[in-house]
Amino acid sequence: MAENAENAREQGHLFVIDFGELVAQVANHSLRLTSLFDVQESAAATGCSVAGSVAEMLADLGVEAVLIASATNTHAALIEAAAAAGKAIFCEKPIDTSLARIEQCAAAIASFDVPIQIGFNRRFDPGHKAARDAVQAGEIGALHQVIITSRDPDLPSRAYLETAGGLFRDMIIHDFDLARFMLGEDPVEVFAIADALIDPALGKAIGEVDTAMIVMRTASGKMCHINNSRTAVYGYDQRVELLGDASMLISGNRKPHALTRYSATAAEQAEPYEHFFLERYREAFALQLDAFADAIEQGRPCEVGFEDDRQAMRLAEAAYLSLAQRRMVLVEEVRA
Repeated sequence: MAENAENAREQGHLFVIDFGELVAQVANHSLRLTSLFDVQESAAATGCSVAGSVAEMLADLGVEAVLIASATNTHAALIEAAAAAGKAIFCEKPIDTSLARIEQCAAAIASFDVPIQIGFNRRFDPGHKAARDAVQAGEIGALHQVIITSRDPDLPSRAYLETAGGLFRDMIIHDFDLARFMLGEDPVEVFAIADALIDPALGKAIGEVDTAMIVMRTASGKMCHINNSRTAVYGYDQRVELLGDASMLISGNRKPHALTRYSATAAEQAEPYEHFFLERYREAFALQLDAFADAIEQGRPCEVGFEDDRQAMRLAEAAYLSLAQRRMVLVEEVRA
């Protein structure tokens, strides 16, 4: 069920993904795109059958699992419908920008025993996962600090920003989940500062921020710092640093190629970082679908599920409360 399903490219921050091509990249060959419903009416380009409605697709006994990649404000309702139809569910993040609506959805699907995976794809990035595995194996000793840098290449359109749900819920939600993944436990305290530094006039007009820093602490004392910007002129900046008492790990950026130029006027000139998430996380998108298919076949819980989205959204709401009240916030203060 897709809002857009034609080609893997960006159109003014309306992201168009060829799901047939994506599914073809996964290693688990039992995953096959059979049917698609698309409100943009571009589904025919994928080569699979085109459903006339969501209800028609969910009634199809040949469809065992659904991939929800529609507008965020439709995710919860589609999850509820798919769960009631007995389908395994893969849903892009977040389930909703409202924690109250997420809680409603949880209650609505509580009686349905279906696998649900949420699209926090960064957990599946080979570099990020290798860093986390190394921490889990004790390679860096006791983990003390996690530093996450996440900067987009350019500011989205006003129309996008007005409907995205806010920087913390739309963009930084990925970093909240990645922080939980790396820390191995949930933060209990959150402090946030943010402002509209890239386009102050736009930020004031729509009540939105484009630049932020967030500090979190877990019950055991581990610290996490997240820094974000909607604009990085040098490319899509994605880095994670893990500091332990024995050593340090960095999962860094990617470039289109590794050529470095040296001349009389400059040294170590290299390509900018990959343009955006479709390029930077191309492997992660396929690997998360692999994990989804494996979980269904093996009858085990999905690696990143409904509760992970709910906890990431609680951190986002705690950050907004901190921003509004200019203080450190206990996550337990956040209620739906």
